[in-house]
Amino acid sequence: MASSSSAARLDLQAHSQVWNPQQVTTPPQYLGRKTLPIKRGDAEALTREDLQYDLLYFIFADPNRVFIDSMAPGKPLVNFCDLYVNALFNSTKCSKVLKDKMVETPEFAIEFAKIALLTNVGRINTTMAFFPEMKTALRSYHPVPSLQKTDGNLQDAPRIKNCLKAALLPSEFKISPPSTPAEIFLKSSAGSIPPTSVVNLIFVLSSAAHSMYLAQTHFDPPIEFLDLFLPINLSSASRARAFLWLMYHYLSAHGTPNPFDDEYSKANLGKVPRMLNLNRDEMLRENQDPPEEIEWGRKMSALRGVFLQELVNEMSQEEKRRKNPPPVPPPVAPPPSITLSAQDLAAIRRPKANRNPPSTSEGSRGSSHGHDYPLAPQSVPRQPARLPQARAETTVDGTERSMLEHAWHMINTIDPLEDSDNEADDHVRTDYERRLRVLSRLRGKAPTPPPENPFPEPQYQPQAPFQQPPPPDAGDKPAQAGSSKAPTGKLRQVAW
Repeated sequence: MASSSSAARLDLQAHSQVWNPQQVTTPPQYLGRKTLPIKRGDAEALTREDLQYDLLYFIFADPNRVFIDSMAPGKPLVNFCDLYVNALFNSTKCSKVLKDKMVETPEFAIEFAKIALLTNVGRINTTMAFFPEMKTALRSYHPVPSLQKTDGNLQDAPRIKNCLKAALLPSEFKISPPSTPAEIFLKSSAGSIPPTSVVNLIFVLSSAAHSMYLAQTHFDPPIEFLDLFLPINLSSASRARAFLWLMYHYLSAHGTPNPFDDEYSKANLGKVPRMLNLNRDEMLRENQDPPEEIEWGRKMSALRGVFLQELVNEMSQEEKRRKNPPPVPPPVAPPPSITLSAQDLAAIRRPKANRNPPSTSEGSRGSSHGHDYPLAPQSVPRQPARLPQARAETTVDGTERSMLEHAWHMINTIDPLEDSDNEADDHVRTDYERRLRVLSRLRGKAPTPPPENPFPEPQYQPQAPFQQPPPPDAGDKPAQAGSSKAPTGKLRQVAW
């Protein structure tokens, strides 16, 4: 059975939208444009009657493969469903997520194509959205139970409209697509098949500027193209056939027989097939909402109400916080500074009584973690000064250390941060004496002193460097060419 809202609207349509085309004699140019977009409040579900679900079913369920799909490889012949879905899929504005969903779930692709066709003709207004979490006040949410059975996101009407506008043929991105039925007819007559994309063709036929031309050329008064998508007293199957007839008429070559012709369209060239009139009972049997779809629509409407209530509460709380901001906490006072006296500073600098072990596992050499320094002047014990004591340290075998051994011993055992006066043992004194002897030998001598050798060798006396003789005077006689002594090629010693 139809819903109560459907019955109420039928009573209104009995006086406004229900007519017999054969009895109406008013010319179509005086009818004016009808109210095409669906008008519903926020969170109100779109019923099958609103969508004309049976009309969409017959359009997308038609099996005739007579349309050329220029976007597919090889340009095969496809039915209208595949033609329209492929046009949406190849749109430059179709997102990757939407494409993946269409490939993964073909049922969703058909549902999306149906809602896109209603947007294509202007039946779905651009203020509609189809997900309940929509926050903007410029759009209204509407569940669509008959077209949301695959848990797919139908997005919103503006995104669908952008996807449709970009669904063009590859050649139409370089030049403007045809914008009138005459331009489309001219391109098809010139052999360009298809002359435009199916989406652009529907945009052109749905334009108000061409409604009068289409009504006079293809329909009997007072019917026009957009009436095919309105709830009127014409059967859904006959309206779907008329729509497919128009698609083939403009997308295919002229002169070829139209597979959607009937006896009336064959007898009247250019006219769509005859559409069947319905009485009220027959209209009630079409576009009936199943109980599960009605229940799902109510559930989603309630979910939308809860979401809006939470959104309003959040906005009101934000407004209260903006008007009454929380008090700013007082600034935290800095900790009091510690003033140290001269005696405290001297106590900190005073060397400790006991040395730390050379190295521990808790701190490395030269690191402050390996030493216990006082943290406060109160914890520093005041001890009497003590004199440095010499420590008698010897090697393991009791022999005297060499300079290298003593240096290695100091690296491993001496703490560089403590006073060095406490470490004066015999080995330190011996090391100091060796250094003094080296310094005394170097003082007052050349940079490279001679080695200490009990048998000195004779010192080397450098000879005077070779000097070139001065040039001969002008009065000297040059060497004669016929001299008996020929040159030998060796240097001769010249006595000066």
